[in-house]
Amino acid sequence: MQIKTRGIILHTLKYSENSVIVTIYTSEFGRTPYMVYGANKKKSKFRSAFFQPLSLLELDVYHTPGKDIQTIKDLRISHTLSDISYHPIKNPLALFISEVLFRVLKQTEPDENLFNFLESSILALDCCEEGLANFHLVFMMKLCRYLGFEPNGEDDKKRYFDLLNGIFTAYQPQHAHFLNPEATIDFGRIMQADYINMKSIPFTRNQRIKLLESLIEYYKLHVADFHGLNSLAVLHALFD
Repeated sequence: MQIKTRGIILHTLKYSENSVIVTIYTSEFGRTPYMVYGANKKKSKFRSAFFQPLSLLELDVYHTPGKDIQTIKDLRISHTLSDISYHPIKNPLALFISEVLFRVLKQTEPDENLFNFLESSILALDCCEEGLANFHLVFMMKLCRYLGFEPNGEDDKKRYFDLLNGIFTAYQPQHAHFLNPEATIDFGRIMQADYINMKSIPFTRNQRIKLLESLIEYYKLHVADFHGLNSLAVLHALFD
């Protein structure tokens, strides 16, 4: 059946000389792979610009329940992202965020709240002028809520953060997955941050690296097969 849906580009894989498989997080079907024919032809209506990481689209798709790869009939840009594709910081951030989403969004059921959060975050990244160095940290922290493992911030004055159980604790946990008091303070600051006030958090490069490592460890503990982020090295170099 033919259905209209909104979508966010997560990943593109070359399938043949003139076709690609595009993984899109859609408002109607969750994560869905689509075969796009003629994507690399000069006169194709499916221009490569449509399939940049985090592009926001309106789609007309043929959806057959149970089929592994669906088909796109037509598509349009729903929101023009004026900065992300060309900005020297926003573009690597978009690559990193799209890779994180490709690793964690595995469900094929729709989630309107999650989709709206992702769409608003992408638009915030495109418009952001200050605090970019903290954007990916705030994004990953906020995403935890929609993935079902939001840290419990009720006791955020306690000395340690237990990554395994997602809680602050007064005593050092009896396992290896915890943050020391200094890292716990920074973790709590990111928990309280948003895309507006993140510009006022003056982390050093080493603090950001430690925070990102902590968030990645937190994801690994709570998301199956979350590993091998290819864009991580680029991100570290970006803020060196």
